[in-house]
Amino acid sequence: GPAGASGPRTVLDIGCGDGTAAATAAPLLRGHRLIGVDWSQDALTRARTRLPYAVRGELDAGGLPFASGSADAVLFSEVLEHLVDPDAALDEIRRVLRPGGHLMLSTPNLAAWYNRALLLAGVQPVFSEVSLRGIHGRPGTEVVGHLRLYTARALREFVAASGFTVVALEGAPFHGVPRTLRPLDRMACAAPSLASILLLHARRA
Repeated sequence: GPAGASGPRTVLDIGCGDGTAAATAAPLLRGHRLIGVDWSQDALTRARTRLPYAVRGELDAGGLPFASGSADAVLFSEVLEHLVDPDAALDEIRRVLRPGGHLMLSTPNLAAWYNRALLLAGVQPVFSEVSLRGIHGRPGTEVVGHLRLYTARALREFVAASGFTVVALEGAPFHGVPRTLRPLDRMACAAPSLASILLLHARRA
């Protein structure tokens, strides 16, 4: 294969939290060097019980402790919606990825099938939050700090504008959907623009 293809591939899980997602992915990434990255020292302490490597890093310019072009792939799961500056984050991810390197991103869908119905009824969409202290105007109680929400089209355009080539966009179900509605939620995955969660695969241009 190409030069450098012999060594282990480096996969960064950025915003790894307690490491559960990366630990789940690890068996699929055998022979790869999987490194969890988070800004929270608390999260890293927990992640180190599950991952061989977990390091502190931030998503602003030069904030990730990796050389430019040093990563083969970045997992970026349920992080984008929490960011004040998503542009700087994708710039920094692009910096650490080698040319042609993979970005696997997931984020909630503002235009999920039930959000369309809620908005028509004048109800605040699920995933959106108006306060840091409580949930107002929609079902649910837990504030998780969502600042940015994307439709499928907006996510594609944003990622492409950030210097990536979008390879695929798929839908995934949301664990928080009431049990009776879960079959509908799984059906909606056939049309990613209606799905609960957007899964995007892109490559560094």
